[in-house]
Amino acid sequence: MNKLDEKLTANAVIAKTLDEATTSDPDLIVVTCDSRGSAGLVPFTNAHPDRTIEMGIAEQNAVTVAAGMAHEGMHPYVFSPASFLAMRAIEQVKVDVAFNRNNVKLIGISGGNSYTWLGNTHHSLNDVAITRAIPDLEVYQPCDKYQIKALFNYLLKSDKPAYVRIGKRKLDNVYHEDFHFTPGKAKIILPGEDVCLISTGETLYFALQAAKELAKDGIQAAVVDLASIKPLDTEMIANLAQKFNYLVTIEEHDVINGIGAAVACEVAKYGHAKLKILGFPDEPAIQGTQDEVFHYYGLDTAGIKKSVKSFLSK
Repeated sequence: MNKLDEKLTANAVIAKTLDEATTSDPDLIVVTCDSRGSAGLVPFTNAHPDRTIEMGIAEQNAVTVAAGMAHEGMHPYVFSPASFLAMRAIEQVKVDVAFNRNNVKLIGISGGNSYTWLGNTHHSLNDVAITRAIPDLEVYQPCDKYQIKALFNYLLKSDKPAYVRIGKRKLDNVYHEDFHFTPGKAKIILPGEDVCLISTGETLYFALQAAKELAKDGIQAAVVDLASIKPLDTEMIANLAQKFNYLVTIEEHDVINGIGAAVACEVAKYGHAKLKILGFPDEPAIQGTQDEVFHYYGLDTAGIKKSVKSFLSK
């Protein structure tokens, strides 16, 4: 594997991008919650101790302090496990950051089922539902190193508050080095006519692989990347709802109020397409490795393929 094709964690890409940005942005600062190791920020914090504020296990304080710094013209990036940042500190996110439109970038690390064996206190399967309901807060979930780099190049220039959910695993590459990120725009990464698979984050690669497997059985599945969860590309979803008879959403999130619900709200306006939402059921998730859990809930390649074929047969 050459270096261009090398799989990287989201953390590694973000840390490198922020490190490079310090040369042009004197106001960039990182806020951590006893999470610099989990966030892959140790090289950054060692190189830029003057750009680092360690708040300890105090997400509420971290968000409020970051909002205050943003109010004074700084550009803070808050790193904390998504399970705590989007739960424990959500009032501060809502009021101090979003309501006051303070330029704080909230990075929910180890999102979804990344913490696996640590159980439901550390699983983050509700964060998209919570954050996308907050006015004036953008929500993103990138899928690979190229999209992450492009997304953060946008965030570095944007003055809008945003929440970004990332996981822990090394990401399979979906895009290429020339990828350009546009907020509020979904992207068709594979054309198809029989069914449309809509996904985001780490499950997007599995959706893409499932589409390739379905093609072997004569089923042409389109695959759409919904990395920009808010703002949402309602125009594209409207077009998909009118073009396809069958739509399937796939996400590492509770089936309640994730991207499936966001898509459903748009699809319902047209009363044409049937929609199936694949995700975690409305119950405490099982424990296991991430691959084991994805397989159990049918969110891996084989599970998605099986669900799609069953859906189309009805």
